[in-house]
Amino acid sequence: MFAVLKTGGKQYKVAENDVIKVEKLPGASNDTIEFEEILMIGEGDKVQVGSPIVSKAKVCATILEQARADKIIVFKKKRRQNYRRKKGHRQDLTVLRITDILPEGGSPKKKAAAPKKETESKTAEKKPAAAKPAVEKTTETKTASKPKTAAKKPAKKES
Repeated sequence: MFAVLKTGGKQYKVAENDVIKVEKLPGASNDTIEFEEILMIGEGDKVQVGSPIVSKAKVCATILEQARADKIIVFKKKRRQNYRRKKGHRQDLTVLRITDILPEGGSPKKKAAAPKKETESKTAEKKPAAAKPAVEKTTETKTASKPKTAAKKPAKKES
């Protein structure tokens, strides 16, 4: 099933579990957002187009993070006029994961968390931490050291 939703002046075609970046929306990570401005819903050959929106339809999403887009450089120049302006802009974005598409409205279905496997947790508890072997720190002494030579004195100049 897919839906076309409108937010931030743009339209997005989404399906369940899609990750999209939209204009900044209020909220923190793991908050749930419901979009009610749905322009079209479809599944296979069945397509329902709104005029302008599909009534009672909702799309539920979870906020993954509040982020910023890459910097866009705006550079203006007029030749031979010594006119140059350089500006940068980073757009604030919200990263969303689409959780549910509800054509008839209602509340989103809550997915049960998968139960933890007990066998993995028990085996992790049974295994003791491996003892690290003691590292022997030995300093090797040089048995055959080089004999020190006396510094040569410069030869006297005969004049």
